[in-house]
Amino acid sequence: MKIINKNKKAFHDYEIKETIEAGIVLTGDEVKSIRQNNISLVDSYATMHNGEINLLNCHIAPYSHAYTKEDKSRRSRKLLLHKKEINKLIGEISKKGMTIIPLSIYFNQKGLIKIELGIGKHKKAASQKRELREKDILRHEARESKYKI
Repeated sequence: MKIINKNKKAFHDYEIKETIEAGIVLTGDEVKSIRQNNISLVDSYATMHNGEINLLNCHIAPYSHAYTKEDKSRRSRKLLLHKKEINKLIGEISKKGMTIIPLSIYFNQKGLIKIELGIGKHKKAASQKRELREKDILRHEARESKYKI
């Protein structure tokens, strides 16, 4: 499994409850652009529309050697999930404050592009600050214990 891109901001801004793997419908030029690592998952999210889950606001830069130069870098892309998984996601996001966020995009063992989705709730500013404080304390303690003899 080769990770192409991770959404580090998602782990900072959201409390992830559960993860799920999904396929994604792409054009040939988008696949070539992703292979060159020209993708950004920051500020992207997934929604339900007509019984399908769509990925919105995911930026895939246009492929440099593409024949057409249309800028469709932020178009919505259909996610490939089983019906049971779609129903489960619909049930989860119907709860107040729950969102589907892409966490990472990667190639699986067969060479297919997969996206890892997280079901999460947005963190409040106070809990984000508390988490950063705790990480800072742990880092400081590890540094102190490293230099003690």
